[in-house]
Amino acid sequence: MAKHAGKRRAQRKGSIVGAFAWRLIEMLESPAYRTLSLSGRRVIDRLEIELAHHGGKSEENGRLPCTYEHFKEYGIHDHAIGPAIREAVALGFIEVTQQGCAGNAGFRRPTLYRITYRHAGPDKIVSDDWRRIKSLDEAEKVAAAARLDKPEPWRLKNKNPVAKTRHWGQWRKPQ
Repeated sequence: MAKHAGKRRAQRKGSIVGAFAWRLIEMLESPAYRTLSLSGRRVIDRLEIELAHHGGKSEENGRLPCTYEHFKEYGIHDHAIGPAIREAVALGFIEVTQQGCAGNAGFRRPTLYRITYRHAGPDKIVSDDWRRIKSLDEAEKVAAAARLDKPEPWRLKNKNPVAKTRHWGQWRKPQ
C-alpha cells in the first residue's frame, strides 16, 4: 500500500477538518430562531462565512462587509434581501454597525455587520441579543413587523417642495 502523497494532515477520529461555524443549541431552540425565515437564516449563514473568510477573528466581527451582490450570489432573491436583513436584526442575531451606500466607484461602501452571538472586538463581547425575545408570539410579531417593506427614516426623501428659482431681474435692487 502506498501512503498518501502530498501534505495532508492526519485526521484524528472525531475531529473536524476545515473551518466550521458553531451555534448554541439554546439559540437553535429559541423562539427568535424558530421564527426566522429561510432568507433570514441565509443572511446569517452568509455573514458567518464572511467571518470565516476573515479568519474567525473576534476583532473582525463588527466589521464584516457584505453587499447585496454577496447575498444574491449566496442564493437570496433580490426582493427578499432587505426584509431578511431587517428580520435578522430585529430578532437580535445580527447588528448593522455601519450602513453602506450605493454609488459610483469612489463613493460606494458596503454595509458592515456584527454577529451578536459570536465574540466581537478586543474584549470578545457576546451580546446574544436574541435572548431578549421570550415567547413565540413576541418573536412572530417582531419578525412580521421587520419584514414589512418600510423605508428606513434616513432613506425618506425630502417631502418639502422645491423653492422657485428667481430670475435675474428679481435679484436687482429696486431703483
